[in-house]
Amino acid sequence: MSLVWTTYTTAPGGDQAGLPTNPWAQGPRTSPKSQLHLQKPLRNFQSQLSISARCPNTTGTLCVRRVLFSRRHSLWILLILLVVCIAIQTFVARQARNDKLTGLPHLRFPVSKQHLFPTLQNAWDDFQSALAVKQEVTLQTERTTDIHNLNEEYGKSSNDILSRYVNLVTASHMEAGKVSAGKLLQPNHGNKLSSGLPGSLVPHSTRKGKDKKLLNTPSPLSLFKAPIRSKATCQSKSHIVFLKTHKTASSTILNILYRYGESRNLTFALPLNKHSQLFYPFSFASHFVEGVSSRSVREFHIMCNHMRFRKSEVAKVMPADTFYFSILRHPVAMMESIFIYYKSIQAFHKTHSLDDFLDNGSQNYNSSVTNNHYAHNILSFDFGFDNNIRAGAEDLEERASMAIAAIERDFQLILISEYFDESMVLLKHALCWSLDDVVSFKLNSRSERTRHPLSPNTAEKIKGWNALDWKIYLHFNTTFWHKVDSLVGREQMKREVSQLRELQTKLASTCLKDGGAVDPSQIKDAALKPFQYGAAVIQGYNLNPHIDTQTKTKCQRLITPELQYTDLLYTQQFPELAAKHRQANRMAALQHQRIDRTGALGKVWVRESHHRQFIRHKLPNLKNQKASTSALLTHTAAGNRTKMP
Repeated sequence: MSLVWTTYTTAPGGDQAGLPTNPWAQGPRTSPKSQLHLQKPLRNFQSQLSISARCPNTTGTLCVRRVLFSRRHSLWILLILLVVCIAIQTFVARQARNDKLTGLPHLRFPVSKQHLFPTLQNAWDDFQSALAVKQEVTLQTERTTDIHNLNEEYGKSSNDILSRYVNLVTASHMEAGKVSAGKLLQPNHGNKLSSGLPGSLVPHSTRKGKDKKLLNTPSPLSLFKAPIRSKATCQSKSHIVFLKTHKTASSTILNILYRYGESRNLTFALPLNKHSQLFYPFSFASHFVEGVSSRSVREFHIMCNHMRFRKSEVAKVMPADTFYFSILRHPVAMMESIFIYYKSIQAFHKTHSLDDFLDNGSQNYNSSVTNNHYAHNILSFDFGFDNNIRAGAEDLEERASMAIAAIERDFQLILISEYFDESMVLLKHALCWSLDDVVSFKLNSRSERTRHPLSPNTAEKIKGWNALDWKIYLHFNTTFWHKVDSLVGREQMKREVSQLRELQTKLASTCLKDGGAVDPSQIKDAALKPFQYGAAVIQGYNLNPHIDTQTKTKCQRLITPELQYTDLLYTQQFPELAAKHRQANRMAALQHQRIDRTGALGKVWVRESHHRQFIRHKLPNLKNQKASTSALLTHTAAGNRTKMP
């Protein structure tokens, strides 16, 4: 005890408490090791003495608490812990903001009551883990730089494109069982779908060395599940406007929309008074839709019949969140089809061939004649633009740029007819539908015997004649593949196109008697016979007789032509109006028959009067005249009775 006392140094406040100082401060020398062995027990005992000196009249436990919380080193420890906690909270808040900006879900760190004040080591471990996750998010953001650059072309935010791209890639990889933490499986960039088109804009990673360090780090992609993608991040769209263009496979898309809406009891914006088109070729007006003026329909879901587009009027009918899309076709192939189908219009009916029209008839083309717009820049006309412009015009480039900008502003998606299956897969992703929703059979398709191949010289003349359509098509043929890269990916596109074609093959074997389309003369059910127009031969289908009732209904919807399906939906939506129209059509048909019958009888009496006058002037003998007249009138009346309807 004397040794401990003599080596004691003045504790904080020791002089004030009356404790003696160390008189042997310069006493006997000891080795450094012995000093270290004595230092810890000496300090503990000194602390006890200091406590006793400070608290002579209090209990030991209370005094120890009072002294412990008054010591400086305790304050420093608490201050350090406080700073660490604040730093962690600040980091988590910044991470949440970054996740919101990049479109990724917030990273949440669960905190339990037992770990409100973690040790320094645990805090440092959490900090390193969160930092690794942030590095991975940054890496993925760098990988999608080109995708962000595409957003101006489609009128969407980069957040939407990035989020959708990450979700789609994650879901597809999970389905294939190839998702690994911290790594994105990139699609193949080989452009086999379209030669001569821009390559994939999906970026590759150039940070191979850095990626290895993140393999054991939890990635935001590994947190996703397939059900989360389908329910939380991808909701199917039901407010849709499809601008149905001419001779672009648009009738097939119309059938897809009809089937989707009918199966879900959606409301269609159908033409007024049971028309087949929205009063085309007049520019669209909201009162062209049945139920708008009468306000009998509160909400319209799908608008897809032929119209000349005018966004301001369409917006009066459709909700603000409506998805707008359309489809284009190569102007050369489209012009060949239009020439056959609309051969009866004034611009075509006097020409023997398409070359004849391009060389001679186009020089006398009169745009003011009804239906002549079919013969010149028909795509531009359908989109609502002035179609009367040719190659070499001074303002061609300016007008083409304005038309392209307007289409990009008003439409979220433009499909390409030459890549119909790819277009359906792209539409499926854009609308968050399934492959079953976009499966179809070709409708309103011509027989091969009415198709005529065109020479390269004819093709160039068509491009010049339809110069505005050609420029619009070139632009959106390019952006179509950009859209594929950003929304689906080339490898995923190939897989889904293969699945779609396989599904269509199975449906054809189930639904169709002959396995494919047949000429209209071979269609047995008159209700399924497509409308024939012009010089084209429009094919149809026969149902397989050996299918059950439920399957037959589904198959029948797949092959129902446009006019019949429109009439069916109108009857379902407006049964009372449909009944009135049927009654009015019956009355009109009867009246027409009466007019025809009256007209035929009038012609008979005119012919009889003419014959009487002829006989009286030519026959001199009155008796012979009467006999001849009676015989002639009898013969004429008998002949007329056999020709009357």
